[in-house]
Amino acid sequence: MKKSALYNAILKKVEKGAKQLAVLIDPGKQNFAELLKTIHICNQVNIDFFLVGGSTVSKGDLNKTVHAIKENSSIPILLFPGDYTQTSDKADGILFLSLLSGNNPDYLIGNQILATPTIEKSNLEVIPTGYILIEGGKETAVVRVSQTEPIPHVDIEKAKTVALTGEYLGKQLIYLEAGSGALKSVSPEMIELVKKTISIPLIVGGGIRDLKTASQIYTAGADIIVIGNKVEENRHFISEMAQLKSELFSKI
Repeated sequence: MKKSALYNAILKKVEKGAKQLAVLIDPGKQNFAELLKTIHICNQVNIDFFLVGGSTVSKGDLNKTVHAIKENSSIPILLFPGDYTQTSDKADGILFLSLLSGNNPDYLIGNQILATPTIEKSNLEVIPTGYILIEGGKETAVVRVSQTEPIPHVDIEKAKTVALTGEYLGKQLIYLEAGSGALKSVSPEMIELVKKTISIPLIVGGGIRDLKTASQIYTAGADIIVIGNKVEENRHFISEMAQLKSELFSKI
């Protein structure tokens, strides 16, 4: 297992005040030609990393997608697993997710135990991540698959407490997730409170469909924004987001 090169790179950017952008690739949602176009744009604007995974992804599709990215880009790939089968030694690292917002032991620790023997034999850098689902206006795939209830959109105190619990448990990242295709993103108020409370990097994803929302999320304290669904509709959103994060960094 590789040590902390990817995580240290994230930390260095956070310490500088630089915002980061990740593009989520769901292997089940893009054909090869579309994937290559997305990779090309990501290379042009030099996103920070790819996330690869989804709630329901076959291992074969996952490996093909990771291989395609590796063949066509030098941008790091972090696995974003929906369950214990979603591992690939071709990737650079894995967000080792614990679903802290729900009470399903399979997603808190069960899948992680099942995945560990495979990860142990790999060269993947493991980044322990506290994964927190936030209600996003509709039932998302991750809520349905995990059979857990998200934290209510307005319950910023609970989100803060769960995030801090994740840090106390030794997580290296906190990920606030409204879910793929969410109708509303995590609120700036929640992001601001969580960021003020924890001392580790904060990722925010789900429901980010325009630059105004993204700007509010970055400004509220998100270190990393993840975009996915919007990219599937309009991959040029990647370029727009890259420009936004550059502009925000230049104002520091």
